[in-house]
Amino acid sequence: MEPLQAVKDFAVTDKDETVLEVSGLRKMYGKQMALQDVTFSLRAGQSFGFLGPNGAGKSTTMKILTGIVKADGGQVKLLGRDVTNDTGAVARYIGYVPQDITLYEKLSAVDNLQFFGEAYGVRGAELKRRIGEVLEQTGLSDRAGDEVHTFSGGMKRRINIAAALLHRPRLLILDEPTVGIDPQSRNHIFAMIRELNNEGVTIIYSTHYMEEVEALCDEVAIMDRGMVKAIGPLGQLLERYGRQAIYVEVAGMKELPVDLGVQRVSKEGSGWILETADVGAVMQRLLRAASEHRWDVKQLEVVRPSLENVFLTVTGTALRD
Repeated sequence: MEPLQAVKDFAVTDKDETVLEVSGLRKMYGKQMALQDVTFSLRAGQSFGFLGPNGAGKSTTMKILTGIVKADGGQVKLLGRDVTNDTGAVARYIGYVPQDITLYEKLSAVDNLQFFGEAYGVRGAELKRRIGEVLEQTGLSDRAGDEVHTFSGGMKRRINIAAALLHRPRLLILDEPTVGIDPQSRNHIFAMIRELNNEGVTIIYSTHYMEEVEALCDEVAIMDRGMVKAIGPLGQLLERYGRQAIYVEVAGMKELPVDLGVQRVSKEGSGWILETADVGAVMQRLLRAASEHRWDVKQLEVVRPSLENVFLTVTGTALRD
């Protein structure tokens, strides 16, 4: 593998520059269609979320992007270069954190990082410096010499991320990085991702946890059954597909006695969700009805559109584990 300095021509400095172009990806496993026409592109410094249930095709997409799996059709370009034809150079600018932890349990954290750093082409004084930096970044400097089998699941995840950062990647791909970890490690990982993103690193974050996508990503692709069902900036998806609704709760009332001209009424807890395209008008009708009939209104609020609503609308089903 060539020295790290040999590929300076890949450096990304322009945040409007396209880092990744994915077009028409297809993948079959036997007779099973794993991916069908997956297409998207990312700019430098973007945080992109892949949301979908297990089996949606997220991990297969990630593995194709990193060259681990070969697509049956379509193309992946990183900074204008075809990943399939230029895997050696392109891999230097991708950091990949797989869904399954890939560490040598009987080696220390430092020895693991030494191994992965050399695999990425980082050596000598630069590697030593980077190991110190990523251990500090992941909050594990005090455990540097300990064997990995003594670490918690969350600490192992953090070391896995540290290994993917040693060569200063321009694109960081994280596949379900918070599965089965403790809240402290989860919060630490979130803080790291935000910091890296602010520094201009492009992030692909794959998960089936909607709240993580909402917290970390500015653009989202919803995947189900190997296809991208919807894609775009988070705000636009919420506006386009999110449910516009009002929640109302009235003391002692088992059903709403008036017609409020809404699209759908559903019971939720002690109150009702009123779905409507005109929140303002329905809110006024509710206030008038409450005044006329002397309702004891316990709660009345506009329901914020959520990614869960978007997923239900786009796929027709709830997010499955």
